[in-house]
Amino acid sequence: MNFIDALLNRYTMYRVVLYELIALFFVALILSAMGVLPVQPLMLLFSLACITMLCWAANVFFSLSFKAPTNVESFIITALILVFLITPPQSMGDGTYLEIACWASIWAMASKYIFAIGRKHIFNPAAFGVALTALTLNQSASWWIGTFPMMPFVLAGGLLIVRKTQRFDLFWAFIVTAVVAIIGTRITDVAALGGIVWNVLTVTPVLFFATVMLTEPLTMPSKRTLRVLYGVIVGILFAPWIHIGTFYFTPELALLLGNVYVYIVSPKQKLLLILRKKLRVASGIYDFWFQSSETLAFLPGQYLEWTLGHDRPDARGNRRSFTISSSPTEDGIAMGVRFYEKSSTFKQRLLALEPGDSIIASQLAGEFTLPKNTGERLVFIAGGIGVTPFRSMIKNMLDRNDRRPVTLFYSNKRTEDIAYRDVFDTARKRIGTDVIYTLTDPSAIPSDWKGETGRVDENMIRRWVQECEECHYYLSGTHDMVIGTQRTLRNMDVPRHRITTDFFPGFA
Repeated sequence: MNFIDALLNRYTMYRVVLYELIALFFVALILSAMGVLPVQPLMLLFSLACITMLCWAANVFFSLSFKAPTNVESFIITALILVFLITPPQSMGDGTYLEIACWASIWAMASKYIFAIGRKHIFNPAAFGVALTALTLNQSASWWIGTFPMMPFVLAGGLLIVRKTQRFDLFWAFIVTAVVAIIGTRITDVAALGGIVWNVLTVTPVLFFATVMLTEPLTMPSKRTLRVLYGVIVGILFAPWIHIGTFYFTPELALLLGNVYVYIVSPKQKLLLILRKKLRVASGIYDFWFQSSETLAFLPGQYLEWTLGHDRPDARGNRRSFTISSSPTEDGIAMGVRFYEKSSTFKQRLLALEPGDSIIASQLAGEFTLPKNTGERLVFIAGGIGVTPFRSMIKNMLDRNDRRPVTLFYSNKRTEDIAYRDVFDTARKRIGTDVIYTLTDPSAIPSDWKGETGRVDENMIRRWVQECEECHYYLSGTHDMVIGTQRTLRNMDVPRHRITTDFFPGFA
């Protein structure tokens, strides 16, 4: 793992976005003090204070009115985005600015509560706030962040966000479509193409829009094909001369229409789950079983975003993504979590939960699921807690008497780290699943150990899997483990399309 990935893995996606926006603000403050940006440093600070206080007050009001939990990161991120969309005032008594800032901030927060179905908001809050302000007050956002001096910083920080979320498919689908849509009706001289593209990328808000706003998890499709189409739709509407009669689209309207598309094609549930029990399934690993009043239709291998409010959250925040470890055939929804000696505040609060306590789950997503072809030979390779999706899959196969050909390699340091052994051993006996346990810590291997030792490498795979180049591989574990195993499989001439990796979009 390189330095950038190691740094990004310390924080959730939301914290990466928050820190990026804070960094951009300080860059803007410095550039304005140098006279590079046409805004006054004091007025920029005033704008930040004004919009942040308005968003905070509105968020508290609506959360109390709707009896809904609040998220500190969320309102601060929205406030910072609005600071970059609304031109700072000329003075503290600038009535036009105060009108726009007040109206946009209040409606940005309100959109999360009023325009929410199943406790899940539909629209990007900042986009909704400035769009409604334009439609009702005829005062449009300037998107002043889209300037050449800010571009290098927006691009650098934005790419970190995209790298954290691994949403390059969405990013490129939007960027390419938007650029083509913008230049398509303007270019008359091919020689000018490069200059037009450069201007689009440097003096418009396209990069900020693509990296900070388009990638908001709650208003983004979970499936790759739907994400690409989302990027294309918003990219087309982003062009400033796209219009219906005399009604012209703006960046915020393009995003809001894209949000409507996302709502139509994506899961919409946001569940309040009640803890039923917690079970220790291995050393440092617990299963948390929750009950829900609503039915959650999910596929084995998918994950949820879990939100657990607690005091003084650390840099990793109060939201995580965890795989659903239970099968759709079981009663309840479970997640398996590994706890370390110095766990995050989120995990400390999670471990302290008692039966009857609640947690919020939403954003069902993930394409790490079983193929429809039940005759396809599958090889599951898990490292540590990365086994949770395989527990869901294999338990589902057991309950449905699904005898598809599966080989599971499950790697741990010690025998006491092996989780869900009861499920896997039962599958071995009842439906013929091949299960290979391997231990990687030489000093912890018992004298009577009959399984494999060492990491899952080419030799181990070839010993247990016939015609291994023709199998479909599913990999789940740490970043290093997944990347290393991918490299091993590619060296074995396994095609890329036969390798599926488990992925959380930067939240875990």
